[in-house]
Amino acid sequence: MSLADLMTLEARYVMPTYARAPVEFVRGEGARLWDAEGKEYLDFFAGLSVQNAGHCHPAIVAAIRDQAERLGGVSNLYYTEPAMRLCERLAQSSLDGKVFLCNSGTEANECAIKLVRRHAHGRGIDAPEIVVLDGAFHGRTLGALAATPRLAREDLFGPLPAGFVPVPRDDPSALRAAVGERTAGVMIEPIQGEAGIFPIADAVLLAAREACDASGALLILDEIQSGMGRTGSLWAYEQLHARPDLITVAKALGGGLPVGACVTTPELGEVLGRGDHGSTFAGAPIAAAAALAALDVIDHPALLRGVRELGARFMQGLAALDGVAEARGRGLMVGVTLAEGLDASQAAARALDEGLVINVPGPGMLRFLPPLVIGEREVDAASETMARVLD
Repeated sequence: MSLADLMTLEARYVMPTYARAPVEFVRGEGARLWDAEGKEYLDFFAGLSVQNAGHCHPAIVAAIRDQAERLGGVSNLYYTEPAMRLCERLAQSSLDGKVFLCNSGTEANECAIKLVRRHAHGRGIDAPEIVVLDGAFHGRTLGALAATPRLAREDLFGPLPAGFVPVPRDDPSALRAAVGERTAGVMIEPIQGEAGIFPIADAVLLAAREACDASGALLILDEIQSGMGRTGSLWAYEQLHARPDLITVAKALGGGLPVGACVTTPELGEVLGRGDHGSTFAGAPIAAAAALAALDVIDHPALLRGVRELGARFMQGLAALDGVAEARGRGLMVGVTLAEGLDASQAAARALDEGLVINVPGPGMLRFLPPLVIGEREVDAASETMARVLD
């Protein structure tokens, strides 16, 4: 079936919610992709930070194949070893509390929202609020959407759930002022991904931690894009000065399969009880086995050290290019703002023509999220391609 045939099927049968580039990828290996015509691409988007371990990593493929041959799923009403081991691995690698497994980042954030509201009701708060930052992206279900200020369109999707209070992402004083008697939690991406890769300042994170401690509210860090080694530590918060009460993770957690999780500190592990939350497919053996294999690949000191070193090399190379006004990020979570007058969509299209897959998160910005298994050769090749694209 040709690309034209696929586009015809899309036009007839698919809701028009995506602007797809005119390419059909049919194979992937490591940091490389191949299209239906056999053209090779260097992937610096990784399926929106999903393929952190690279495409078709042999250990993840083997784990999926082995589990698929034995058991696909029996629901959460029975025990399966991969799910229990995955919860253990996630808790021990982070907050050491308890874990709710789910299928996506937005589901993980929905769990966090429910948990902090339940916790607030236990403190006697009848109408709990959650403070969020402008520029945040927490998902597209109604609860997560209401926590995403720039997409929370009442005119399109309202009425949205109430109880979310947005504040500027770079104003510690405004954040402190927004946390009060009705505050159930503060929800923050350590690095805002969909906004264009904007690391949140230490002063803002410290203000959030101190305000939560003073009020009894909970600090939730959304690690859906910044987690799983993306910044050079397994979780981005490990490089920060503010320890969260909950983290939400997904994207790269499943090694390419849909897996998400909400992880708590020990003190919060019993807030949600039997019947308070659930998910049909969450923790299914195949997905959990893939996640365990992905953690084995990514949670390795040499790989994480390489992410930090390669990220610094890549940002330095991008910052030196004509046409780049700013390069920012942490590890291999990198964004740039282009010089005034340059069109980011045109730049991304030219990069694709040159065999480099990148993303446009917003006007005048480009986003780079390569697989973490790349080396200096791929980093330098991407910088050289961007030099030609922006020339």
